[in-house]
Amino acid sequence: MTKGNGVMKIEEIIHNETPRLLVLYDKGQDDIVKTVADVIGQKFVLVDKVEKIEGHAENIVVGLENAAVVQVSHIGQLKRIIITTHCIDAADLRDEDVTSRCDYEYLYLQKQFDRRDLARFLGFVLGQIKPHEDLRKKTRTTLLSTTFPDIRAALPNLDILSVGADSVELRVDLLKDADADASNATVPSIKYVGEQVMLLRQRTELPIIFTTRCTKENGRFPMDDPMLFYQYLRKAMQWGCEYVDVELWLPTEIRSQLAAEKGSSKIISAWHDFTGSFKWSSAEAQQLFKQGAVYGDVVKMIALVNTTEENYELEYFRSIIQTAYSHPPLSGLNMGPVGQLSRTLNKVFTPITHPLLPMVAAPGQLSAAEINSMLHSMGQIPKLDIYAIGNVRQNGQAVFFEKCLNELSLPHQLLCIERISQGSIERFISRPSFGGAHISPPLPANAPYLPRLSNAASAIGQIDTVVAHNTPGGKLLVGDNATWKGIRATLTNDFVPSAYAGQAALILASQESQASAAIFALTSLDIGPIYTIGFQAKHSVATDIQQFRGVEDMKKVDEPFVIVSALPADKSFIVSPLIKHYSHSGRRPAQRAGKVFVDLSNGVRGKGDSVATAESLGWLAYGTADINAWTTVETLRLLVGQNVPFDFVRLAAGRSLY
Repeated sequence: MTKGNGVMKIEEIIHNETPRLLVLYDKGQDDIVKTVADVIGQKFVLVDKVEKIEGHAENIVVGLENAAVVQVSHIGQLKRIIITTHCIDAADLRDEDVTSRCDYEYLYLQKQFDRRDLARFLGFVLGQIKPHEDLRKKTRTTLLSTTFPDIRAALPNLDILSVGADSVELRVDLLKDADADASNATVPSIKYVGEQVMLLRQRTELPIIFTTRCTKENGRFPMDDPMLFYQYLRKAMQWGCEYVDVELWLPTEIRSQLAAEKGSSKIISAWHDFTGSFKWSSAEAQQLFKQGAVYGDVVKMIALVNTTEENYELEYFRSIIQTAYSHPPLSGLNMGPVGQLSRTLNKVFTPITHPLLPMVAAPGQLSAAEINSMLHSMGQIPKLDIYAIGNVRQNGQAVFFEKCLNELSLPHQLLCIERISQGSIERFISRPSFGGAHISPPLPANAPYLPRLSNAASAIGQIDTVVAHNTPGGKLLVGDNATWKGIRATLTNDFVPSAYAGQAALILASQESQASAAIFALTSLDIGPIYTIGFQAKHSVATDIQQFRGVEDMKKVDEPFVIVSALPADKSFIVSPLIKHYSHSGRRPAQRAGKVFVDLSNGVRGKGDSVATAESLGWLAYGTADINAWTTVETLRLLVGQNVPFDFVRLAAGRSLY
């Protein structure tokens, strides 16, 4: 961030080209075009012929029925991203001939439509959500290997299964399609696999790793038909899977073609050896890494070993690779009981299992809790004191934090401190055992005892998290703010980030400090202008911010894309008339996206429920439950470096947290 003219500017805003979409839909399913347009913040139009597509502006979503392109070969030459959509619980009119000429394929259920899934899919394929870049910043990453023949068996427990996981691997070769041709029963049909991907993505925000393991590498896909692998892996890219596992033995032309067509997906170049004769100290090991690095964004090498010493040989090999190559990262593991040490030491996409899974995906696989416990016994995760400062016992946050530490088998001790003066916190954070702190309500960001503040905490002026980083020079304490990330995650739950760019926002608060995190979150989405009611933003990060001083000023805005209320709970009812005004203003352009309402108030509300009012008038409305859950997710990532899914927070935290 840079500072000039008294304004703090956010440098890392995702600037993307305006999405240019052509959405194909099944007969009678044209509503999906409207929803896609709303999610990306654009208008839409329906046409009945391919020839009519080019007559519309690039920033308008064009919808065309799938049946209209069956005989058209040049559709792929249009200067638009082409997404074919299929409602699989209606007529299910999937046509592979049409799909093969499209960039992506989106499958959905009409009876249980999940807008969050659509927003995630579009955000990813448009390059606005980049999970690989986020995961590269983590010290350790894991993948949960699912081993269900039908992913529906995992869905009821998926929130618990994925605690501590950074991604979830769909073992396609282990799926069993009851309707598949008996002569080829070992391979599930593409139709069935597509539905499995759809169901999995609807239930998790984690990146999906799409894996088709061959018979030689402990899987079930036959090796005599390499094009079969290409067919399934290409479909995974069209379905928007964040990662595809491409085995190194596949012909170079197939791996090259997949790399050329991967779009936003990343390739994990995978190699396995089950012979027990492979040596990490051999020249072959480095050659295999080099081959995998040609087309891989991650190189995974896994071998079956017989002695503990071979774990040390792997660590030496890992150090050589890390010294010689900055990219791609290596995920190196040894299988079998004696190889479990390597699973503990590996830092890139370590496969993990869970007691609730029907079986382990590979011999020697450990759970996230077992890995953390082993790391602690090895001195890699020392026992630290993590503080929860404020009213955390009353609102249930402390109990939930303890629950997460136990679920992950982290050795840390949670200490709860009631709200104390700002200066007295210094004696806690100066202790050698200090491992971080969650502070609610936040402190002003002017603490002299913190050597560094994050850009967000400095700009917002509030610290709700103190992070303890271990560095070669000793412990480094950083004051941070997780609340703005929780607000941003909520705002992008049903919209892609670029939907907010250049749009008007309206924020109500009694004072600037109540709204500063929301202003920072909105500015990170490139929103503007921002109008305020009830306060004047004197130290805002936003460059285009104006204060409403009376009813006449409200006429400046046709209708805000988003309204945020940061008023205290007992005053939150004030926003309801404003929502009603903009709902019935009559100035709303046809087919325009928007109408988002966020209520940040905690505690007992006054008369009326603004969230319920907004929902009844057609707004996408979010209350403190969503904000607090997403903020908790971000807080745990900062404090302990582990991922706890949003749905698990909502499931396990209880209503007291909200």
